[in-house]
Amino acid sequence: MPNDLSDLLHPDLIAVGVAASSKKGLFQQLGAFTAPVLELDANAVTTALADREKLGSTGFGSGVAIPHARVNGLSRIVVVVVRLAQAIEFQAIDDMPVDMVVAMLSPPDAGADHLKALARVSSRFRDRSFVAKLRGAGSRDAIYALLTADDPEGALDAA
Repeated sequence: MPNDLSDLLHPDLIAVGVAASSKKGLFQQLGAFTAPVLELDANAVTTALADREKLGSTGFGSGVAIPHARVNGLSRIVVVVVRLAQAIEFQAIDDMPVDMVVAMLSPPDAGADHLKALARVSSRFRDRSFVAKLRGAGSRDAIYALLTADDPEGALDAA
């Protein structure tokens, strides 16, 4: 399977320098950001992410969070990538604040596909050198190039 996440990404759902001071604020921003692009209700996205987070923190460690939820109205799994302007407290597994957020939204009936996509995303973001490149990327286009490159080593040259 290729290393890239191109089948899960939408180029308009990558943002750099997003200001959020809390998880609640972040989830509201994610709802507002994704709703017009995916033709969803912003409150439904915000609520789905917040409800999932109540089950346990999606703070993945090393400054990365992977909030995920099932949302009515989606026809496919979509990943939203946000680099925050300032890291926020996320009750992450390593107690480190989070500055890279990879939100995954799935249709309610995604079942095993949701879990497979979550495993792919988490595997990709477990690579610290890859995450460092994302943090160093100067624009959303550069982040998109890294995420869609099968060979992330050469992706910055193309961005």
